[in-house]
Order: sequence, then structure tokens, then C-alpha cells
Amino acid sequence: MATLSTSNLTLLDWAKRVDPDGRVPVVAELLSQSNEILADCVMKEGNLPTGDRVVIRTGLPTVYWRALNQGIPSSKSTTAQVDEACGMLEARSEVDKDLAMLNGNTAQFRLSEDTAFLEAMNQTMAETMFYGDPGADPKQFLGLQKRYSSLSADNATNIISCSDGSPTADEQTSIYLVVWGDQTVYCPFPKGSKAGLMHEDLGEQTVYSGDNRLQALVTRYQWKNGLVVKDWRYVVRIANIDVPDLLAQTGSQALTAATNLLKAMTKATYKIPNLGVGRPAFYMNRTVHSALSVMAMDKSQGVLKIEQGLTQFGTAQSYLSFLGIPLRRVDALLNTEAVVS
Repeated sequence: MATLSTSNLTLLDWAKRVDPDGRVPVVAELLSQSNEILADCVMKEGNLPTGDRVVIRTGLPTVYWRALNQGIPSSKSTTAQVDEACGMLEARSEVDKDLAMLNGNTAQFRLSEDTAFLEAMNQTMAETMFYGDPGADPKQFLGLQKRYSSLSADNATNIISCSDGSPTADEQTSIYLVVWGDQTVYCPFPKGSKAGLMHEDLGEQTVYSGDNRLQALVTRYQWKNGLVVKDWRYVVRIANIDVPDLLAQTGSQALTAATNLLKAMTKATYKIPNLGVGRPAFYMNRTVHSALSVMAMDKSQGVLKIEQGLTQFGTAQSYLSFLGIPLRRVDALLNTEAVVS
């Protein structure tokens, strides 16, 4: 992952600033290493106990040419208030105390269990950021796919279809270009709460199962998070990428297929009003990422590059970029999306 200069706080930044005990930053690092979108998203405290109320500009004021000694009418912009709710993801671990003490290192045993829960929370949160649908599950927040889901919607100008006219039903995938920033796209957490995943050691407790009782070491995990697209122009969805077509390509055909993706990605960058106002990144699954990685080895093109950089944790790592914008791999993005029409 590339380290990108920004004044906005990521999950790791929040963890280091608000949790002095050293435990949660370790958790934040595990999350960031597991799923790259969680390392990029800007975290912002909401102004509501349940999320964030944002004011979105819906229209610009009218301006006039004025002649000397002539007045002009007054005008104003129009705005709308939108409440974005946060979801609350939670899990609970209960480990038999005697089992945890078997190897003589109880803390290490519990950390191994923590890692599994963190991965489950991580995968669910990443999936919800794209596919969250309160209409199907009111406890979720609204993800990006539902916000950019129709070629006839008001924001359809920021949906690029890669369909060749005969797409394979339910075998599509998407690429998203997101510009993270507190005035563009960010993840709120409820007012007065903590950013990111809460990891609470509840210690030894008596756990009941019917008439049976067990001494267990209990841990609670909770993550309150949402998604605010304050300015819809700062997200572009490249949809209808036909997975069977992409996988069937070999040799020069594979390069042609990847080249078509690069053309769509180029168009996506021009739909963003100003890439410099936040942290831009492309998100795609490993099927698409691998195709573009192969394309990057073709030195005749100069827009895809394999670069070296430092992660947020100071370690060196190679990453793929397009016109200087990092390409992030997100396994939560499916190869089984429906055709966007």
C-alpha cells in the first residue's frame, strides 16, 4: 500500500490518537493489512448519536452580467439535509479458561482467536461498504453499489458501462474510483463514540448453557461505522466488466481486454472534478487486479506502473498504480454482480 499525503484521519490515525493503551492500534494494523480499503477510508466523527447529518448542495445560485447603473436580482443556492446512519457490527468470543491455559501462554492463545474474529469483522465491513442495503437489512448502512446502480439515475454520468452489448448475466464485476476526504467521501462513526473496531476484554465470566456452567474468558468486538458520499461526483463506478470474457482472454487478447479497462479507468479520472481535494484510489477484486498487473509488465504503456513505497507502518511494499493513483485489491468485490442497465 502506498503512503498518500493527506490531512484526513484514517482508522490507524484514530487508533493511535484516541486509544493510549496500545491494544487497539495493534487491532487497527491487523485490519489494514487484511483489507486495503480499510486503510484508505477517511474516518470522521458524526454529529448525531446514530450517524452524521450532512448538508448537500443541490443547486448553484444564478449569476448575471451587469451594466453600469443597472441592478441585478438576488439569487441563492439550494441545499438538502441528508441523515446517514451508522451500522453496528458486533461479535462475542467465549473461550474455555482451561483450554486457553493449556499451552501456558493464555494471551497468545487469545490473540490467535482475536485474529479470526478480526478477519470476520473485516470481511463483513468491507462487503457492506460496497453492497450494504438497508432495504434488505435495516441494520446495515447504504453501500456504494446501491448508490450507483442505474444508468438512468441522476448520478448515471458517474457510471461507466464496459458492456459489449451481450453481457453474461450475473457474472459481472466492477471497479470503483473513490476520492476520500471530509468534503467528498468518508466513514462516520457516531458522535461521542470511538473510531474503528472496539476490542473489549471482559475477563473471566461464568457462561451459562441451560443448566451447565463454564468459566470462560470473554471478549466483545464492536464496530460502529457508516458511509457518507457528500459529493456524488467523487465516486465513479466502472460496471459491467464481463468476468468470463476477461478470464477467457489469452496472449494479445488479454492485453486488449486490459487495455479496454484502462480506457474506462481513464474516463473515470476525468469524471472527478478535482483529484487533488482528497485521497483517490481504485478498488477492484483480484481477478481484475491480476489482469492489470500483467498489463503493467508491458513496458510499451506508461500509465500502469509497479511502484515501491512505504505502508502506514513503515514497511516497504510494492503496489500497482494507474496515472499515479493506487490500485487496491478488495476481495469483497464479487464476480457475480448483475448487469447494470
